[in-house]
Amino acid sequence: MADEESKPVPAAEESLVKAGKVSQWLSENGFDHEVLAPDVNGVEILKVERDFLLPTATALYAYGFNCLQFQGGVDLGPGQELVSVYHLIKVGDNSDRPEEVRLKVFLPRENPTVPSVYWIWKTADWQERESYDMFGIVYEGHPNLKRILMPEDWVGWPLRKDYISPDFYELQDAY
Repeated sequence: MADEESKPVPAAEESLVKAGKVSQWLSENGFDHEVLAPDVNGVEILKVERDFLLPTATALYAYGFNCLQFQGGVDLGPGQELVSVYHLIKVGDNSDRPEEVRLKVFLPRENPTVPSVYWIWKTADWQERESYDMFGIVYEGHPNLKRILMPEDWVGWPLRKDYISPDFYELQDAY
């Protein structure tokens, strides 16, 4: 028995990411996802396919994640995927350290569409609009998906890593 405890763990087993509490609950209830390595603070990160985002998000809301603290976009680099990120927390009475989970939806650069979670968490409204404006991620079902930081006629998505800045900027009268 002592020999079994002192055996080195194979490298493949060391690299496996352990499923957290939220991931286990989702698996027990039949929600398809992939566990990613937690962040530096130990927040559980789950990869969800775009077709399963709304059912998974709805289930997490029912599980108690009543606040979308953050939604944003990430560009993994020229020719690579875009990522729509959702940071959820459970807000309750006397909660000084709420439970947290982060969802990531990886999207193809050519057609970055994902369902809007606006109908679950109203705070997604302006956050999804900003991700659309800066990265070009289209949130299907969003009630008012239009540019929020750039002019309506702006061409391109400024926070994409392959974005080429225009050679000129039209100066506008501030008065």
